[in-house]
Amino acid sequence: MRRIAAFVAVALLAAPAGAQTLRIGIGSDPNVLDPAASGSFVERVVFSALCDKLVDVGPDLAFRPELATRWAWAPDGLSLTLSLRAGVRFHDGTPLDAEAVRANLERYRSAPESRRRGELRPIRAIETPDPATVVIRLSAPYAPLLSVLADRAGMMMSPTALARLGERIREEPVCSGPFRLTRRVAQDRIEMERFPGYWNAAEIHAERLVFQPIPDGTVRLLNLRAGQLDIIERLSPSDVAEARRDARLQVVDSTALAYQTMAINTATGALRDPRVRQALELSIDRAVINQVALEGLFVPNNQPEAPGTPYHFADLPAPPRDPARARALLREAGHDRFAFTLKVTNSPVEGQVAQIIQAMAAEGGFDIRLETLESSTLVAATRRGDYDAAIVIWSGRPDPDGNIAIWLASDGFLNWGKYANPEVDAALAAARASTDPAARRAQYRLAAQRWLADRPHLILYNHRWFWGLRAGVEGFQPNADGIIRFAGLKVGGR
Repeated sequence: MRRIAAFVAVALLAAPAGAQTLRIGIGSDPNVLDPAASGSFVERVVFSALCDKLVDVGPDLAFRPELATRWAWAPDGLSLTLSLRAGVRFHDGTPLDAEAVRANLERYRSAPESRRRGELRPIRAIETPDPATVVIRLSAPYAPLLSVLADRAGMMMSPTALARLGERIREEPVCSGPFRLTRRVAQDRIEMERFPGYWNAAEIHAERLVFQPIPDGTVRLLNLRAGQLDIIERLSPSDVAEARRDARLQVVDSTALAYQTMAINTATGALRDPRVRQALELSIDRAVINQVALEGLFVPNNQPEAPGTPYHFADLPAPPRDPARARALLREAGHDRFAFTLKVTNSPVEGQVAQIIQAMAAEGGFDIRLETLESSTLVAATRRGDYDAAIVIWSGRPDPDGNIAIWLASDGFLNWGKYANPEVDAALAAARASTDPAARRAQYRLAAQRWLADRPHLILYNHRWFWGLRAGVEGFQPNADGIIRFAGLKVGGR
């Protein structure tokens, strides 16, 4: 009954607009619309309409031009030179030139509100020899830099707007993407209009764009089937078969860079004892989670990189489930039973995953209290270190440094639980400094051997992306990063 009521409420709010309005159902409401302060996946989905990046990533995970048309590494790996696209303007008319890029990168490097500082720490200087050229100089070789510039650290905002608004830019983001913000109603909708001055305007076909946050995946699907939405992201695994049977819909899927992890507070949380973390892992079975909660559609895994990819190590598998051994470990640590709180977002799928973990872990001697939070509230709590453990998604990056070091390096920008291991730090630093795949793989394996034993995270599974589309939507190109690209996307059949 609650789901039906929610569907009716959303349907009433989302009355059909003109034929050129594209309506997208997203899994949660973005916390901030400022790439500097952003920390959630859904914000990246919205930014794809607002803010172009210096570099993009194609469906094949190869880097491709966006605001930068060319780039070149110096032979010593200590500088990267970018050639900028001509004729680009921000939504307020400010030209995008080398000085604008420098201003954005300097803000990301140093602003108190910036969560990009760790990603850009190797930069020692940014030079602008002419308006179309940016030279990024590094203190040490930094192979992940292109991947970093293909995400929020590469999103350019108007320096005019930044000077005028400061931190309030999150309320009025001014970028150079295909759409510009016109209105935002928290927890309800984000409205945009086509930017006529966009450099690739001929490929942008929708006149208006509306993002509607709907946490319940089944409610998102109901709205799609009723014609109130055109695209929904993260179609729930339990809804995939039903959506595929509906002739009014399309289901598009892609293997994903994304993975689900249980982040553990190793500094101040209840799970500080590594024996307790080992017992917790021995209490769960990732394959059961996949079959029961995910319809067998995802990939059980104990590592950030998916099986079969160069930086996954098949010889370091998850231990088999052993509740008896888990209980014995807890007794060794001085506990008959062990209680802790597991935070989880208000997504029904993630809630079910948490419930399965709760039930399995009970047999291993754990009493888990589940705390369900809205996505941005959970992110804020983990950033403060206010958690024992939390189930979170990482949307993934094309370079392994962006999937591993962000959590596990002692200075990683998502190292909420303050995990620190000098051996892991050394291996990650060596991998970051090399562009040789074989050398990098050896270092990431050294790091994996150590952190898999320490268990600051229990990786649970790799995702597959499932999007639901109305039959009249054309030109949708799936991408492993889960981000919607708007070039070539057409709305029709309404």
